[in-house]
Parts: sequence; structure tokens; C-alpha cells
Amino acid sequence: MAEPVSVDIPHKLGREAVRARIEGGIGKLADLFPGGSVTEHHWEGDTLSFTVSAMGQRVASRLELFDDRVHAVVDLPPFLGLFADKIRAKLQKDGPSLLR
Repeated sequence: MAEPVSVDIPHKLGREAVRARIEGGIGKLADLFPGGSVTEHHWEGDTLSFTVSAMGQRVASRLELFDDRVHAVVDLPPFLGLFADKIRAKLQKDGPSLLR
């Protein structure tokens, strides 16, 4: 397993508003990966665990909601570990748009 990609995405919306926006745009999470699609997702308290299928790989991910930020962790399989820096950069750049 490659080193997980972790990113904090700041916001000023509050936990409930962020949760509603994430729930309304769950499909957008897969856009972080070329050809990706969300295959499963579930909430445990303020943490959304989901799996994205991309490039023949399954990527386990989670979003932990806080009042002022969302902490995203993407557990990349070894093959996709080669793209960790690009995925981190895309998440930092496009992550805030997922909350709009």
C-alpha cells in the first residue's frame, strides 16, 4: 500500500452545510480520478467512507468533517501511488469546489 494522501480543505460553512453539499455532490468525488466512479459510500458520524473505482483499481477514501475544514484521506493502491503528488495537487485545487 502506498502512503495515503492527506489534505485539509478549509471552509466557513459549518459541519451541517458541508455534509449537505458533499451528499448532494457525491458523484463529483470520483472526478478526482481519471475515469473514476464512486462504487460505495456510507457515513459513520461525521466521517464519510467511500470507494472509488479508477483505472481498474479500488481506492478507499474518507472525509472527516470539522467546523472549519474537511480532512480528506485517500488510500492509494501501489499502482496509483505513482500519481500521489498529482492526486494531492488536484484535491487541493479542486477540493474547495466540491463544497460549493
